[in-house]
Amino acid sequence: MAEATRERGRPRGFDVDAVLDRAVEVFWRQGYEGASLSDLTEAMGINRPSMYAAYGNKEELFRRAVARYAEIDMAYAREALAEPTARAVIECFLRSNADALTRPGRPAGCLSIQGGLSTGSDVAPFLAASRLAGERALADRLSRAVDEGDLPPGTDPAALARYVMVVSEGNAVHAAAGVSREELHATVDIALRALPSPR
Repeated sequence: MAEATRERGRPRGFDVDAVLDRAVEVFWRQGYEGASLSDLTEAMGINRPSMYAAYGNKEELFRRAVARYAEIDMAYAREALAEPTARAVIECFLRSNADALTRPGRPAGCLSIQGGLSTGSDVAPFLAASRLAGERALADRLSRAVDEGDLPPGTDPAALARYVMVVSEGNAVHAAAGVSREELHATVDIALRALPSPR
């Protein structure tokens, strides 16, 4: 009994964030449905009881992996919102996104897109809500640009934000299919030409 108590109370012998980063990569490469518990625990270097104790079940682990991905791999999205003009916000976001989708040493594409393309679980609505939150943050920033005269009156900030996200998400799908960084940037060039200009 004393031994069992000591086992339960023993501090974790691993870095929770570093191990979570390994799970991020498995989900990113294989999607939620494609990542088995064996794939995850093997990549994470821990056994199932340790995984459950530290992260919960597979869905909870996935949600934590997505949050970690948003914090680390999508930091560029938050940085883009701080740009001084609407055009700079959008260009910074789309160009940084194209670079992130094709980063050497990381899976191609986007965890948020790849993770839920073929899942029928509660994960798909979770990922959709996560993407929508980013779209709303961009729409809020673009609404401010309309108020400040940086975008023409009558510009629909929500529609413009949706357009930017469609370009971003489309590039993510193409990156996962092997499209090069240069080709993604060419798409960004075309998208930027479609932006409304201040009057």
